[in-house]
Amino acid sequence: MDQPITEIKDRVDHLLAKLDDLKSSVHQVIVGQDAVIDQLIVGILASGHVLLEGVPGLAKTLMIQSLSKAMAASFKRIQFTPDLMPTDILGTEILQTDQNGEKFFKFAPGPVFANIILADEINRTPPKTQSALLELMQEYAITYAGKRYPLPKPFFLLATQNPIEQSGTFPLPEAQVDRFLLFVKVGYPSLEEEEEILTRTTGKKSTEIKPVYTTGELIELQDLCRQVSIAPELIKKVSQMVRNTRPAETTNAMVREYVEWGAGPRAGQALILAAKGHALLKHRYAVTPEDIHAMMIPALQHRLILNFKGISEKVSIEEILHSLY
Repeated sequence: MDQPITEIKDRVDHLLAKLDDLKSSVHQVIVGQDAVIDQLIVGILASGHVLLEGVPGLAKTLMIQSLSKAMAASFKRIQFTPDLMPTDILGTEILQTDQNGEKFFKFAPGPVFANIILADEINRTPPKTQSALLELMQEYAITYAGKRYPLPKPFFLLATQNPIEQSGTFPLPEAQVDRFLLFVKVGYPSLEEEEEILTRTTGKKSTEIKPVYTTGELIELQDLCRQVSIAPELIKKVSQMVRNTRPAETTNAMVREYVEWGAGPRAGQALILAAKGHALLKHRYAVTPEDIHAMMIPALQHRLILNFKGISEKVSIEEILHSLY
């Protein structure tokens, strides 16, 4: 028997109301960074992966750890280093002996088998290891020795990278960058926020974050995100915006002059899903132009590649995207 509409509405309202509690729980530990926290939550609602970029000391790792605690999800942190191997992440087969003395190989899962994976300083490991993440980011499973191993649900890869340090780092492959739903830049705190950070972190008081959502509720929210409605004219707007990032297909002067490669179809999918997640975060059941505008930069900025002129003149990709909206 189908659930009564009133019961469904009450359940949805209950799940959305807890989004505010989720943000409040993270803010027990993290000062400020409201936009970054919102974008992390949007990524989770939209079942997407998020890449955070910021200088050291901005609490990127702590932010992700706090979010995982507030969601009662299994959490693994992988510190990416130059000597990290694919099997260190995915797992490997171990030779074992059964009761009859027969030897056999058994797969020992790696740290990626968790609900939330923190890929800390992901650009510190060589492309060989970075590329080991491609399948799991797209298929939510890994293949080892010809056998497929599904990852637990829900699954999120949240990665961090340092934009200023070049020694010992390896740029992420474009195919991998494109698989991140959002690219979020973490900035410095305001004067008042920095004073609050200093006050909180130099005393004896510690804060314990209590879970707000279960993993089952997170899956419900992800299903709900897909059901958020979007008008055909907004889908057309997103499609046109993405196509206008391609130099061969646009009349936009900035794109023609400064962009080498524009965004692919995955960019439009990411922007629509992110806009749906943003609408849910604002307790709305339909996407508005405000949602598209709010998620345009984090959903698209990592999918455009500047040409030599754009790089040499230090053209802002954000400025190019704003010229398209």
